[in-house]
Amino acid sequence: MRLLAGFLLASASLSFCCLFLSKLLEPEHFYGVEFDVRVINGFRTNSSLPLVIWCSSDDHGDIGGRALQEGDDFGWAVRANFWGAAARFLCTVKWDGTRKRFDAFEAERDGRRCGPLRKCSWLVREDGFYFSNDEVNWKKDFSWF
Repeated sequence: MRLLAGFLLASASLSFCCLFLSKLLEPEHFYGVEFDVRVINGFRTNSSLPLVIWCSSDDHGDIGGRALQEGDDFGWAVRANFWGAAARFLCTVKWDGTRKRFDAFEAERDGRRCGPLRKCSWLVREDGFYFSNDEVNWKKDFSWF
């Protein structure tokens, strides 16, 4: 009985260790992995009204803002910590009296979807916010309202 209990304990420990190591060895869980976050003004008819964006993070503080004309962008790098987590970057976007707050980067959500190039791009248009990890294929993530 004692031998069986020891075997079960060793098996459970080995399983936990393998699971922990497999999670740790996933590409987005290496210390220092950097993600590029970019928000692009994709409006087609706002030449007189810029898209105003302001972003901050609990870990990194206020990273500032910009007034983006058509086609302009605002970008920054996010570095993951040892456990693969990186700060959450919350941005407020304003256009013509309309405001929207959104997570421009959130480690758990974006660790995989930013793809192997670790590119997390947002295209803000009149009808909503589009996400891409290659800036070729855009998928609408949510609307302004």
